[in-house]
Amino acid sequence: MSSTPFSPPGPEAKVFVISVAAELSGLHPQTLRTYDRLGLVEAGRTGGGGRRYSLRDIELLRTVARLTAEGLGLEGVKRVIELENQVLALQEKVAELQAALAQTKLPQNLPALIADQHVVIWHQKRR
Repeated sequence: MSSTPFSPPGPEAKVFVISVAAELSGLHPQTLRTYDRLGLVEAGRTGGGGRRYSLRDIELLRTVARLTAEGLGLEGVKRVIELENQVLALQEKVAELQAALAQTKLPQNLPALIADQHVVIWHQKRR
């Protein structure tokens, strides 16, 4: 019998049934269904149609609960989540571009002056 080492599912794996996700997030299962219908948190589905949630989904559910407790409406919560996702994507892109820039051999402080060359700036005379 060959035994492969156990590897736990990652934070994106949709493994929690709705009752467990509700308990972990501190919300009622019906609230989770509503959030799924509104597109706030998209649950995975089993072959039989049951909802499954990931650790990331549960974190997101907690965020939704916190924002609504602070007085934000569900449409506002949806917009905040969209903006947070945009910020994360942009931060990843900046890090990617910084890494690519670090790999180049071009000078980092532009404009770079090269020996025996001069920069001339022309200004039009004002009348």
